[in-house]
Amino acid sequence: MTKKIFKCAMFIAVALATNLSLTSCSSDDDDNPVVDHTQLSEKEQAMKDLTAQYVNNVVFPIYTSLADQTDKLFNQLVEAKAKFRAGTLAQGDIDKICQTFIDARSAWEQSEAFLYGAATDFGIDPHIDTWPLDRTALAKQLANKEVIADLDDLEDGGIDNARALVGEQQLGFHGIEFIIFRNGQNRTVEALSGVETDEAFQGRNITGEEELVFAAAVAGDLRDKCFQLEVSWLGDKAAKAHQERVEECEFNTTVAGGDLSYGENLLNATQAGSTYATWRSVMATILVAGCSNICAEVAGQKIGQAYTGSDPNYIESPYSQRSYFDFFDNITSIQYSLNGQQSNTAHDNSIMAYLKKYNASLANSLQASLDAALSALTTAKAGTPFVVDSHSTNAKASMDAINALDEKINEVAVWIAAN
Repeated sequence: MTKKIFKCAMFIAVALATNLSLTSCSSDDDDNPVVDHTQLSEKEQAMKDLTAQYVNNVVFPIYTSLADQTDKLFNQLVEAKAKFRAGTLAQGDIDKICQTFIDARSAWEQSEAFLYGAATDFGIDPHIDTWPLDRTALAKQLANKEVIADLDDLEDGGIDNARALVGEQQLGFHGIEFIIFRNGQNRTVEALSGVETDEAFQGRNITGEEELVFAAAVAGDLRDKCFQLEVSWLGDKAAKAHQERVEECEFNTTVAGGDLSYGENLLNATQAGSTYATWRSVMATILVAGCSNICAEVAGQKIGQAYTGSDPNYIESPYSQRSYFDFFDNITSIQYSLNGQQSNTAHDNSIMAYLKKYNASLANSLQASLDAALSALTTAKAGTPFVVDSHSTNAKASMDAINALDEKINEVAVWIAAN
């Protein structure tokens, strides 16, 4: 992570220097220098336009979907808890919860090419997506009747209690995933009707009711943090109810040192209040802090740690066994960022279209690298789940393709900064 931050800072410095050299030109008359800082060059205007397309048609809709899906997940789990107690919980109810989880999870993973914003600044990423799950600690918490009672009363701070009482390695997606999935399958009503059989829970007699109490409270916390993400980026364009809940939670939502939302901060680059002095620094952020960073994480950590044996337990989504789906969505996040829309084709105002206009050869090689990474992960998704076979050829092929894409993205960032 440190290396990536350094690289991003380097590219932004290059972009700043390039911008200054281009805008500091004056007439030959030293007594009457002509400097127009408001006039954008053709390329700067293109960067401004593609940033607007990216923010409004990639970042905003994905965070909106994430907020909506996690809200739905919370409500379904609250209902499931009540139905369980009434003896009316059906398998269809659990199956719907699992599908909503998958939809929410996909939206989250498709947002990871722009973790450089509120997700990182407010610690939301580790708060909702830390793994591996600490099942031993979870078993102890669920065996504590006082903790369960505190989590159960959602009308009296149950969600806030989740934030206060549940450790980060049990919060978020993976704590919920453990409750509703096992061995790549949806959890059954029969399993929830008995006691937890996981080895970390042996001798504790944890019931399905207690697990659903935990899942509902944690889902409320997950929803709140995803509302924070949405409001942090969309500002007053976010759903009013979501804004009100974020205010109730007293979460920070603006860029440090000002009152701009993260979306406004990008869209208002070069203007007073924005942290972006040039449009090239915006490009560096999208490409390096965003796209390159998630490439490095997927190849080097998400796949790499388990594949190389440095940490065999460092496997994302082991209970649903959807690791490769997560990784595919991560690279899809890059695809959408480059294309300026949620599509496999590039919008006219996009980084990919910009490259095609000004450096077609580089655009073609970037597209080839992107296609290769997605193809490798498509093959992996159809094969043995990563959690079962961490040393499969699919893991190695995916790592290699994603690393090649990372190199190409950084090449693009260097070229845009210098041209």
